[in-house]
Amino acid sequence: MISTNQFKNGNHIDVDGTIFKIVEFQHVKPGKGGAFVRTKLRRSSDGAVIDRTFRAGEKFRSVHTEARKMQYLYADGTSAHFMDSQTYDQIEIPQASLAEPLKWIRPNEDVDMLYIDDEPADIQLPASVELEIAQTEPGVRGDTASGGGNKPATLETGATVNVPLFVNIGDRVKVDTRSGSYMSRA
Repeated sequence: MISTNQFKNGNHIDVDGTIFKIVEFQHVKPGKGGAFVRTKLRRSSDGAVIDRTFRAGEKFRSVHTEARKMQYLYADGTSAHFMDSQTYDQIEIPQASLAEPLKWIRPNEDVDMLYIDDEPADIQLPASVELEIAQTEPGVRGDTASGGGNKPATLETGATVNVPLFVNIGDRVKVDTRSGSYMSRA
């Protein structure tokens, strides 16, 4: 069992038979009444994010999670296909439930697949990834009044991020996977 005072971002809990990942939480102790915990939870089955409030000290069934090395093979429009690096078993997961992490992964790349109660559920991404710019407009000097500015760029995985004007096609950039923002050139 896990109590609300043991919550950590990224933990998984079972709430009324549904598995949720704790995205963020906040302990609130009002001047009048009992303390409570305000949370933002992501449902593991479909990725929907909900807000939920619990009484302080409420207990939940903790969920067994395990990360396994997998190789991302390809996505066919409905499913994403992965192969276990040790046993060479292949699995497929509905692409809609992994839409966010798949934006940052190239085919044939090794990933950490998160298993929840022995079922594949999510991909654990690093904090940042280095990807190549596949498409962007050329930045022209004098485009902005202040000298700075951004332009949209499509990465080799198909994700779109805003990059500075000096970044060109073929450049490798470092992108934050949590916010989807440009960090630096690689």
